[in-house]
Amino acid sequence: MKVLIAICLLVIFTSAIVRAQPSRATALTRAENREAEQSLSRLGYWTGPIDGVFDAGSRSALIAFQKWQGREATGQLTLDELEAIRASAFPRAREIGYEHVEVDLDRQVLMLVKEDGTVRVLPVSTGNNATFVDEGQESVAYTPRGRFLVYAKDIGWKTGSLGSTYYANFISGGVAIHGSRNVPSEPASHGCIRIPMFAAPEVSKLLKIGTIVLVYDNVSFVSAKDWVKNPKLKEAALAKVAADDDYLVDSTSPKPKSLATRKLRSKLIRA
Repeated sequence: MKVLIAICLLVIFTSAIVRAQPSRATALTRAENREAEQSLSRLGYWTGPIDGVFDAGSRSALIAFQKWQGREATGQLTLDELEAIRASAFPRAREIGYEHVEVDLDRQVLMLVKEDGTVRVLPVSTGNNATFVDEGQESVAYTPRGRFLVYAKDIGWKTGSLGSTYYANFISGGVAIHGSRNVPSEPASHGCIRIPMFAAPEVSKLLKIGTIVLVYDNVSFVSAKDWVKNPKLKEAALAKVAADDDYLVDSTSPKPKSLATRKLRSKLIRA
């Protein structure tokens, strides 16, 4: 009987200890949320306001962190995720020494890279490689790899047969970096590079006409350092991509001859 009572007491005592310990999946305190936001921002992940409220910007930064680190992209801040953030290193661009944008298709992130190598990182969703039909034409939802230049831009919302884009920045035909209400953790677009809505207007301001964009995966990477060393090569590439596409000049622009104000007339926008 004494042994049975001892066992019962041990079970009760153990259960009490377990209940007293916080679950690693339990919602964190506001102070812990704020610490996570501050740390993510310091590392270079694009957050919203650092206020301890885990909002859309905070979740976006966490997802970008999880993608970069190869963790499950849940967007849920737990004690395990906070500890991983505390122990993590800075994300690094493939090239440094000049301002540009990098899109890592394997990790599904976009990095705005400064000359000194510091980055701001956003999660993206790119082409899912599925076949689709638009206006009777069959195409593949493919995001091209290579080096590109931002050569045309849209302001605000634009709607096409494949969906809507928000502050689109065109880099290749109908492929653009643009805001979207739907940015899942996996590739899901028709070829465009979707970014979170909250960041799209500021990204558009940063991506001036002529901004270099490097898009790559683990088997393909094209440097743009020769463009940086010889700006005339970049100018020629920008002129060529402008000549290769069919444009409609925006009559509402005060500078209708500027590349920045030209609109795509017949290109398929791969939202």
